[in-house]
Amino acid sequence: MAEQWILICHGLATLLVVVSFLCGQWPIFQGTPIERLHYFLTFGAYDYFVRFIGAVFGSKGTHFVFSIEHFCCDRPNPTLQVIYLAIIGATYYFIINSSFSYIPGYYLSEIHWYTSFFAVGVGILFFLLTSFSDPGTVKADNVSEYLSAYPYDNIIYTEKECSTCKIPKPARSKHCSICNRCVARFDHHCGWMNNCIGERNTRYFLAFLLWHFLLCIYGTIALGLVLAGRLKELRVIYILTVYYGIENSFRSLAPHVVQFLSYWQDFLDTMPTCVSRTPQQTRPSSGKST
Repeated sequence: MAEQWILICHGLATLLVVVSFLCGQWPIFQGTPIERLHYFLTFGAYDYFVRFIGAVFGSKGTHFVFSIEHFCCDRPNPTLQVIYLAIIGATYYFIINSSFSYIPGYYLSEIHWYTSFFAVGVGILFFLLTSFSDPGTVKADNVSEYLSAYPYDNIIYTEKECSTCKIPKPARSKHCSICNRCVARFDHHCGWMNNCIGERNTRYFLAFLLWHFLLCIYGTIALGLVLAGRLKELRVIYILTVYYGIENSFRSLAPHVVQFLSYWQDFLDTMPTCVSRTPQQTRPSSGKST
């Protein structure tokens, strides 16, 4: 019972933080604790941290923090690129060690060894294409092409000159202060890609987002089928209903199935030997007996 209350409190706290972070500045939350929590998460915590460093280490400590902020947020750097590759690599390594030993299984064939590697490889390929492709840099030698491709409408976009590059700014272009260049059809500067997203790499960026969305769905379904296959191969439902007398309903079985998933090895050690089967014995036969 205590664990259930811990999970409920954790879920409510997570929901409060997410709502405060994303929606705390909405007018409906003005003057509420959610607005104050939003300020603390977005500005206050960092401000208090800088003040604390200044009080303990003086101006040198404050300048050091600001130099790190400048490097991470105001200049191109590969920090988030390395973090992305580390997340992908560590996650795939964990899945290989924890799940690949059960493939092939009751529901999945050995083809998923290769499709999973292909899916991750394509995701990294889109990441590299987005990161290292030219987003559409506007220069003095190509600005005339972009001016003809993106004419001014004299309503939203009027004729202007970039104060930094000293060249005309085509409509929908913007000077990126991080990359220090003008980018045609500028969307945003992506720290994860360490690159601007503009006219020439937007398609790679959208493909990256879509592919990783599909990759998450594929991974979730595949891992779910691995777990379902283990439940089927080890006859967990049969054991719980026949040997332990648990009612054959989702509401009754769900807590015990979750307990099995949490204490997999302990369950195997106490499983009745008379119902122990190998995966090959429990998988459905693919052909007719002769």
